[in-house]
Amino acid sequence: MKLYERITLPILHSLEPEMAHNLSITALKSNLIPGPGKLTSDRLTVKILGLNFPNPIGLAAGYDKNAKIIPQLMRIGFGFIEVGAVTPKPQSGNPNPRLFRLNEDLAIINRLGFNNLGMNKINKRLTLYSGDGIVGLNIGANKDSINRSNDYSEVLSHTYNSIDFATINISSPNTKDLRNLQKTASLRKLLKSLRDTRANIPKKIPLFLKVAPDLTKSDIKMITDLVLQFDIDGIITTNTTLERENLRSKYKNEQGGLSGRPLFIKSTKILAQFSKQTRGQIPLIGVGGISSAEDAYIKIKAGASIVQLYSALIYNGFSLVEKILSDLDQIIKNDGYKNISEAIGIEKEKWL
Repeated sequence: MKLYERITLPILHSLEPEMAHNLSITALKSNLIPGPGKLTSDRLTVKILGLNFPNPIGLAAGYDKNAKIIPQLMRIGFGFIEVGAVTPKPQSGNPNPRLFRLNEDLAIINRLGFNNLGMNKINKRLTLYSGDGIVGLNIGANKDSINRSNDYSEVLSHTYNSIDFATINISSPNTKDLRNLQKTASLRKLLKSLRDTRANIPKKIPLFLKVAPDLTKSDIKMITDLVLQFDIDGIITTNTTLERENLRSKYKNEQGGLSGRPLFIKSTKILAQFSKQTRGQIPLIGVGGISSAEDAYIKIKAGASIVQLYSALIYNGFSLVEKILSDLDQIIKNDGYKNISEAIGIEKEKWL
């Protein structure tokens, strides 16, 4: 942790969480938070789906919901950024309070509810980004939508030319009944619609399906079968969880999705099961509880091609990204690999 983070993080943590979040966005936008710039090495580069990632550490969706600070986030050292979630129409999300720090657990509970400025405004911001970093868009459905499958296709059709990949978020627990899209009939309808939509746009956009950690083995098989049937390019494992096991914070029973350290084991088990089920046919992105190079490496060895983090930044600051990448590069070197991709899935059996 840098000196400025040792000073500023306690101040931010003394504020209401959403206010602190907004202040950090403002600080980045004002270029008040330094970053090392692009971080890469021959051992850290990853190529999947025609995209060349300078390193495997990405920022998960939920931080830069409205694509305000993409260049500033790229300077932090991320290998890729995912903005959103974005819906067709603007919406304010759920009532406050809706974001909670569980300090004792190094965790976060949120029930934000896809608060965003809508696809028109956000796409205008995406088109203005002229950097060479990889930018993905997390797509959601409006709370009051009468046809949620259509919402995903509408956003994809509107934004495809401004992004490098899209994430189909059907696993947020904070929009009522959204997770019903993970059920067989609904998921088949959604994925068919997205396949048809993508066939009618001129740019081939990789599509990832973001799933919940609260899945059974039969759910995982069903989802994998449909993902492969409808040519979805990859899976992000996982979103936040509704489970509350062994938490100590006074906020542990707040409604919403739990992220951060308590999610690490659960999400890694789901990742390994998807790795086994997909048999390497599609790339997986590992998310959930990553706060160190060792955590990222465990996810990769469990089957992830690349990984994402977010909650750990709240407790460790943005300099964590540089530290993770420096440590990860050394770990790969010590293990004798020329490139991190050689380690993908080599220990998934440990998590099954």
